Amino acid sequence: MFHRILIANRGEIALRVIRTCQEMNIETVAVYSTADRDALHVHLSTHAVCIGPAKAGESYLNPVAILTAAIETGCDAVHPGYGFLSENPEFADLCAKCGLTYIGPSGDVIRKMGDKAAARALMQQAGVPVVPGSDGTVELEEAQRVADEIGYPVLIKASAGGGGRGMRRVDRAEDLPALFQAARAEAQACFGNGALYVEKLILRPRHIEFQILADREGNVIHLGERDCSVQRKNQKLVEESPSCALTPELRERMGRAAVAAARAAGYENAGTVEFVLDRDSRFYFIEMNTRIQVEHPVTEFVSGLDLVREQLRIAAGLPLSLRQEQVALSGWAMECRINAEDPAHGFKPRPGTVEFLHLPGGPGVRVDTALFSGYEFPPYYDSLCAKVIVHAPTRLEAIRKMRRALAELVIQGVVTTADLCHLILYQSNFVRGEYDTGFLPDHLEELLGWERGELS
Repeated sequence: MFHRILIANRGEIALRVIRTCQEMNIETVAVYSTADRDALHVHLSTHAVCIGPAKAGESYLNPVAILTAAIETGCDAVHPGYGFLSENPEFADLCAKCGLTYIGPSGDVIRKMGDKAAARALMQQAGVPVVPGSDGTVELEEAQRVADEIGYPVLIKASAGGGGRGMRRVDRAEDLPALFQAARAEAQACFGNGALYVEKLILRPRHIEFQILADREGNVIHLGERDCSVQRKNQKLVEESPSCALTPELRERMGRAAVAAARAAGYENAGTVEFVLDRDSRFYFIEMNTRIQVEHPVTEFVSGLDLVREQLRIAAGLPLSLRQEQVALSGWAMECRINAEDPAHGFKPRPGTVEFLHLPGGPGVRVDTALFSGYEFPPYYDSLCAKVIVHAPTRLEAIRKMRRALAELVIQGVVTTADLCHLILYQSNFVRGEYDTGFLPDHLEELLGWERGELS
């Protein structure tokens, strides 16, 4: 097992990794920007190294500074967390060249699955269903031909994309040229790669993802699904496991497809295979996330596994701690992401100082956060400030537990999405499990009206 691990990240995920390392008697090295000098991950790690100024490009996205810190502090491995460099194949390659174990898949696998068009082709070869669309990346003329063939509406998507960037919905043929160029410009600006492909837009799907684990001996398992359909700006807000939309037979088929996808990629470590599920219960592969997910605690609750511990074991060359037939999922788990954003003003980021903080507790309640009273929430990074996760025997009990937990949560001084999440838990469609990716756009004004006291 490893002696000392550098955590190439910040915030709650850095704390999450530190805690598992402490339990496994592994020393940790935190890296931090000048904006994070007083952050919790700095104080709770074994060692800490400042790697640059506040801007992410000069600190958390600076591989030279990070790897220099790892070498100078005697680390033998690097955990990338999520975001920042976690899906950067060159960073994984550099870790290997420096003699450091990268806790995740190889650079080649990240590169293969990070190219959405190439991943799509690989899935087709492996017999995993994909959304009808172009064979690889296309130029405008080919995009027009494909769109005419599969029918509108379509999605223009960045091959190197993620987080909804470099993506445009096209409803009419006459709109495609302008939207194609806009998507290309955004993809080039965000990812340094303007390559695009075209897919049929599956209207109002469920967004279902399967957690997989794979070791270097070729063993691959899945730990069930997470339903991530409650989203704002193509980013997840509420997640749960299992999904109300899946029958046991459908869950079995989707799980097999997720394992097949990981095998086709030659995957190793923890990862997530994402699908869209249409109204006729047809599912299609959309992408694979080659890292730990923000919502991984949902799966930890229903599986009883520490996914970060599994990541470390796999990276150290140990086999999976269980086989597929030994996976036992129980109860219902739910996560609400608490972001420093203002839902009433287009989810505009609202950083500030946490004047007072009270976190909920009790059986089956978990809060992952790096906040503390007096913490100055920086404007330079992602707006996520906490994750509230609950576990209960049934979905209704999980909803009730989450309502109680969010009612206890107090974050004074920072505008957050906590109240919105609380209201979602009372919306009738959500309570019945009858929702899809259009849920929040459909009901946002209704929910904000409730928050203002405009009851209907």
